[in-house]
Amino acid sequence: MSTSKLQEVLRAKVNLETSRIAWKELQRFFASGAAIQVSANLDLVEVAFQISEDNKKQVSQWLSEGGINAVTDTQALAWYEADADVWAVVVSPYVLVQEVKNVLPG
Repeated sequence: MSTSKLQEVLRAKVNLETSRIAWKELQRFFASGAAIQVSANLDLVEVAFQISEDNKKQVSQWLSEGGINAVTDTQALAWYEADADVWAVVVSPYVLVQEVKNVLPG
C-alpha cells in the first residue's frame, strides 16, 4: 500500500473515532491536564492525525500560533456552565476537543 493510501486510511480511522460528547463527561481528562483544545480554524481530524503521526514540526507550529493548547480553566468552566457539547477524539495520552459550532440555516 502506498504511503498516501495508508495516510488516507489512517485519517478515515481517526474520523470514525471522533464524536460529539458532553464536556462534563471529559472532566477527568481536563483535571489531569490531558484535554487539548483545537481551534475552530483547524480540522480536528487533521490535528489528531498529525499528532498520531508524531509530526513535531506541524504540531509545534500549531502550538506557537495558538491553534492548539491546553484547555484553560476559564474555557472549561464556560463549557461546564453552558452544559456544552464538544467534538472529541482520543490521541493517547490526550483528548483533543473542539467547540461545537451551532450553525443555523439561513
